[in-house]
Amino acid sequence: MTDMLRWGVLGSSGINHKVVPAIGRSERCEVVAIASRDVSRARREAEALGIPRAYGSYDELLADPAIDVVYISLPNFLHKEWTLAAIAAGKHVLCEKPMAITAVDAREMIDAATAAGVVVAEAFMYGHHPRYDQLRQVVESGEIGVVRSITGAFTFDASDEPEATAFADLPGAGAIYDIGCYVLHAARHLLHTEPLAVTALAQPSPVNPGTDLMSCALVEFPDDVSLLLQCGMWAGDEDTLKITGSKGRIEIPSAFLCSPGLEGFTVYTEGGQREVAVPNVDHFTAEADGMAAVLLDGAQPRYALLDPIFGAAALDAATRSWRGHTRVVLDQ
Repeated sequence: MTDMLRWGVLGSSGINHKVVPAIGRSERCEVVAIASRDVSRARREAEALGIPRAYGSYDELLADPAIDVVYISLPNFLHKEWTLAAIAAGKHVLCEKPMAITAVDAREMIDAATAAGVVVAEAFMYGHHPRYDQLRQVVESGEIGVVRSITGAFTFDASDEPEATAFADLPGAGAIYDIGCYVLHAARHLLHTEPLAVTALAQPSPVNPGTDLMSCALVEFPDDVSLLLQCGMWAGDEDTLKITGSKGRIEIPSAFLCSPGLEGFTVYTEGGQREVAVPNVDHFTAEADGMAAVLLDGAQPRYALLDPIFGAAALDAATRSWRGHTRVVLDQ
């Protein structure tokens, strides 16, 4: 491997137009190829994003010996198949969130990567923003006391995009998997523990009743700590996180998009409130830098190897809860 990570992109998802330029802004990364099942589309995307090579099949890209890392931006139901294919081709993988639909799938993907000696990471870009390091420091300092609950909301209105894959009747489609995964992921890592049970209520698609378009959930953690989660794809925009403690609270605007100008957060205690300033950082570039540090410097990944297994288990439990109208207890 050279001193630069050479990336290939599987899929022509809209997120590429944020991620690919951000990877290119990393001093240690470059995107050298993109693949689509339609070679004309691949060429259009390559031209628009300044990528040198375009392939008309995913297998062609995986066979390219000049590629070190594959970024998988395919729909959720294709993540397992093409992550395993990339691993078999000897490539490292950054797979869009959620990496897997079930814990069993996640375990299979991680076991395959371990056996092949490659790195597989789940693309939760928000967690690479420095605000989350500062946020953890405040929580762990005890400034707001013992954490009692977390409230998170991530919603947007895509009702004018009825053909979007996220609305389809496919495994891993719907609000919980598409954006609720962010809120669950943040709570798990801020609390340093895993959920015990989930009770979710959803407003399903009138066209595909197995797909949730809006969901709310009560997620139970140890010590009676709760997460109140709201996520939706046909509601007004919201992107917030609040951590409530025994002595105060922390409110985080633009919690997952980390929009410029909204990087900071506010700490409220009995003594008043204070603003915590955070540098303006592109979290997608920080994610690419993190991958470079792992692969070129031997640094530890931001998230543990088994993390996607626990994340997939929580998402699956939330989905089974709203579909079955019941509280689902997770295996410990």
